[in-house]
Amino acid sequence: MSERGKTLAMGENVASGPRPTVEAPFGKALAALARGRNDIVGLSADLAKYTDILPFRDAHPDRFFNVGMAEQNLIGVSAGLAKSGFKAFCTTYGVFATRRAYDFIAIACAHSKADVKIFAGLPGLTTGYGGTHQAIEDLALMRMIPDLVVIDPCDATEIEQIVAAVAAHDGPTYVRLLRGLVPRVLDPAKHRFEIGKAYTLRSQGGIGLISTGLMTERAIDAAEALAGKGIETSILHVPTIKPFDAKAVVEFARNVTRVMTLENHVVSGGLGTLVAEALYDACIFRPTVRVGIPDRFVECGSLPYLQDKCGMTVDRIVELAQDDTKWRKQ
Repeated sequence: MSERGKTLAMGENVASGPRPTVEAPFGKALAALARGRNDIVGLSADLAKYTDILPFRDAHPDRFFNVGMAEQNLIGVSAGLAKSGFKAFCTTYGVFATRRAYDFIAIACAHSKADVKIFAGLPGLTTGYGGTHQAIEDLALMRMIPDLVVIDPCDATEIEQIVAAVAAHDGPTYVRLLRGLVPRVLDPAKHRFEIGKAYTLRSQGGIGLISTGLMTERAIDAAEALAGKGIETSILHVPTIKPFDAKAVVEFARNVTRVMTLENHVVSGGLGTLVAEALYDACIFRPTVRVGIPDRFVECGSLPYLQDKCGMTVDRIVELAQDDTKWRKQ
């Protein structure tokens, strides 16, 4: 069976595309950071193998805790450790962190300003295991919690830099975790992640692609394909969902003719909604198309099939950008 038609096993990861990859960038970066900081601890809810925290566990076994299949306890124990002076990095799947432990994140972490760093695996359509395991609405949920930083990294470069950035930040954070063999899209010698900052990756006017998470890689590839067809594009990468860089979005939109938002999330409540709010507040109108997961649970299947069906592939983005009937008219 081809990789396109294969539904991967839960912990399986198959790299694709021409870019180099980094294996377990989160766990390796955390292990390296902890070598110089005794206050860092790591936790998992029986998913250490599948959330890339094993490099930390192996390097610092006395500072790793497995609380078992109990996500509410995971957040509660992490908050307790944070209150005791530790930087608590905890990992599980995004669906389990948000759906099962939402109140614990809101009260034990955000309301109490506990220094807990939640790294949530399987964001959006990064697993073919259907609605029980696809965290398709987590950005909308988490951005509504006061005092919680919410981040959706693009690649291995940002994940590596985010580990240090959130450790330096005093307060709770929720980070979508790309695991396994993670592509390196952004140049680590040039890119510097900062909480709350958006980045212009391409400035050619024309169609403005505003992206977050793994969709930024597809925005870059789609822009190159569209350039080959004589269509100019610009790209704004928005890795921080909260605090949201509305000023950068507004300035970016002033210099493009249309806006397309790209996110690995339902099209309601996430990046597309944030962009619409920012432009509305600034009294700026641009014809807008939102690319993302439809407002429904997604079935089981291979990732290429599901992502194509939801219009999230490079080919579908290029096709949509050229379809004038899809753009909202003034």
